[in-house]
Amino acid sequence: MSLDYSAVPRMPDGHTAAEYIDSIAALSQAVRVPMGNGGRMMWHVFGADQSNKPILLLFHGGSGSWIHWIRNVVPLSQHFAVYAADLPGLGDSDPPDDVRDIWSVTRCVKTAMDALIPRDRDFAITGFSFGGMVSGHVATLAGDRLRRLVLVGAGGLKATRKPGPKLRKLLPEMAPDVLAAEARRNLEILMLHDPAKVDGVAIHMQILNTTRAKTRSREMGQAFKLSEVLPKVKTPLTGIWGEYDSTTYPHIQERIDLFRALQPDFKMNVIQDAGHWVAYEAAEAFNARLIKVLTHENRNLRDRE
Repeated sequence: MSLDYSAVPRMPDGHTAAEYIDSIAALSQAVRVPMGNGGRMMWHVFGADQSNKPILLLFHGGSGSWIHWIRNVVPLSQHFAVYAADLPGLGDSDPPDDVRDIWSVTRCVKTAMDALIPRDRDFAITGFSFGGMVSGHVATLAGDRLRRLVLVGAGGLKATRKPGPKLRKLLPEMAPDVLAAEARRNLEILMLHDPAKVDGVAIHMQILNTTRAKTRSREMGQAFKLSEVLPKVKTPLTGIWGEYDSTTYPHIQERIDLFRALQPDFKMNVIQDAGHWVAYEAAEAFNARLIKVLTHENRNLRDRE
């Protein structure tokens, strides 16, 4: 059954959310690479035409796709060669062998990375929510080429989380207005702090991504899989969190203490007045902070060389 997006609000200029998403995707090179289990993993590559740019991999959140970074890929591509993944079993990527196993996802991602990223190049990873969990696991396999890992509202941490309303499953057979309304409700509960920031692109993204998701990212997060692997991560860590992240607020200090117990120089960057999907809700501030973090890392690397 095809999805009906007719109740999704249009952009201020009259274009549909789908047309806007397609216009950003058109600026990328879409690449599908083998991930070792017979399937292929989709990446959208921005700004890789200049070989001297540092490489940045973006891993999106649970039941998501590269669209989680739609307000970030173009500005970031002015500074980095940006590889925005569709993680296995999500977006346009084929599923891993086991959609409930984080290591099954990780092995597919690592194989795809090896096929895609030049072997003589270092890189950084920024992982949002479920993507933070995946990036932590990848970090245990990537070696010294992975220079920094930036966690954004990372999931899978064994830390206090304030209970909230349950999300509702989005179904293709829902009437268009119900589908859009339920997507908006889920976004307001989990993703964005300010309800006024829930626009047509966010609603379209939520419907598209969650209805095609195969990988069970939430189950992995509830099993605290990132906390399980973090002691093995030697890559320098940095955090970027929205002040009112629904998965964290008001317990952000607990996360800071957790990270600093493992890496005493860990720095948490808090973006004011933003929620879990901080890269979308406060895109300008997020982009500036991420560029600053990674530019500082690259400067330190040059100094060491």
